[in-house]
Amino acid sequence: MSDTALNGTSQANPALDSAIKKAAKHLMPMLVILYFVAFLDRTNVGFAEDALQMDRGISAGAFALGAGIFFIGYAIFEIPSNLLLKKFGARFWLARIAITWGIVAAAFAFVTDDTSFIVLRFLLGVTEAGLFPGVILFLSEWFPNKHRVQMFAIFYLAQPFSQMLGAPLSGGLISFGETLTPWAGWQVMFFVEGMMAVVAGIAAIFLLINGPQDAKWLNQAEKDALIDVMAKEDTVRESDGPTGIWRAMGNWKVWYFTIIYFCLQIAVYGTTFYLPQQVSNLIGQDVGWQVGLVAAIPWLVGLFACYFFGRAANTILRRRRWGTTFYIITGLAILASAWAGSAGQPILGILFITIAVASFLSVGPITWSYPTAFLTGTAAAAGIGLINSLGNLGGFVAPLMRTGINEAVPTESGTWGIVSLGVFAFLAAIMLFCTKFFSAKADALLEAEQNVDVESEAPGL
Repeated sequence: MSDTALNGTSQANPALDSAIKKAAKHLMPMLVILYFVAFLDRTNVGFAEDALQMDRGISAGAFALGAGIFFIGYAIFEIPSNLLLKKFGARFWLARIAITWGIVAAAFAFVTDDTSFIVLRFLLGVTEAGLFPGVILFLSEWFPNKHRVQMFAIFYLAQPFSQMLGAPLSGGLISFGETLTPWAGWQVMFFVEGMMAVVAGIAAIFLLINGPQDAKWLNQAEKDALIDVMAKEDTVRESDGPTGIWRAMGNWKVWYFTIIYFCLQIAVYGTTFYLPQQVSNLIGQDVGWQVGLVAAIPWLVGLFACYFFGRAANTILRRRRWGTTFYIITGLAILASAWAGSAGQPILGILFITIAVASFLSVGPITWSYPTAFLTGTAAAAGIGLINSLGNLGGFVAPLMRTGINEAVPTESGTWGIVSLGVFAFLAAIMLFCTKFFSAKADALLEAEQNVDVESEAPGL
């Protein structure tokens, strides 16, 4: 039997295929919008750095602390937020997250000094905590394992969209504010983009559905088919994974994938934080519209790569082989971009950065397919929250590590700081490849459409 794609119909269960198509159509746009606005509010502070220093006297030290302290608040409250999502339902809790973080993001328009800036950055992390793992948990309860990576990939598209569209949007709001309002441009940017999150949160209340049983846009046959397959998957996951909050947090597989995700975030944030500066160095131009256009190329290519490979990664063999390969390519491309910078090869440098971005965007959804294959219930809420909270600390470590290494081993292009990022990608590749030695019923579950007995154990997660 051929693999089932969202644009095809399975002869085995057309009601299930129809339910999955409808669920993707009704749920995914809202989730992508939420993540898009979250990324926008998380990163737009970079556009206001100079203005905040001039208008409010925010010191460079306070700005650096504020940039990093976001991840501390984010990490502390990830697991509690995910557990509360499980208790109150994704529809209400994801909307609550968006509305509260939007209010905090808008409050940056009223920053007065170092203290208020740092406090708001911490609160932004606290209020946004739970969005990403909450959506991962939500999708794992709506979509069967075979289609889950594709849904994760669609959700991930918000990242390249935010990188491509966020810069002109933020810049445009600053220009609008300076020329057409009595407020400073950076104040207008913070307030408008914060209110975008509030509006998105209100919309989520009406557009998200907690589960198939509540979806009015599914007929009864579609509801029964989707509920049945998800119940069967839950039975397998319950027999194969930890049960309860504390067992999930102490489970060795959860910690194993936490390390993998931490390595991925080192590569992601270590690259993206400095992408404009690296492009500027490569092409010999100051950061401006030319650098912005060139810096958008990797995200444009990554958008298509993420969707294509997420759609096709519907067998365990593809996920393991492709995931391992993408981690290796990420590491090699990061190393190659460091070489291109030191050798004065701008075109090759942009090419290698593009390959790195396309690779780590593609491997993210594949990586998340592993923990969601053996975690369910409150164990999934705690486990997914733990993986994302500690993994995202890579965003805190990466800039410090890259800067520290460059200071210890200075070069004109910062070669060794970039090289350090690639090392972690190679470690993730080795760890993902080694999952072939695991024993997991989730493998048989994933291959159920190939007439595999879902109750039997199969080697390799």
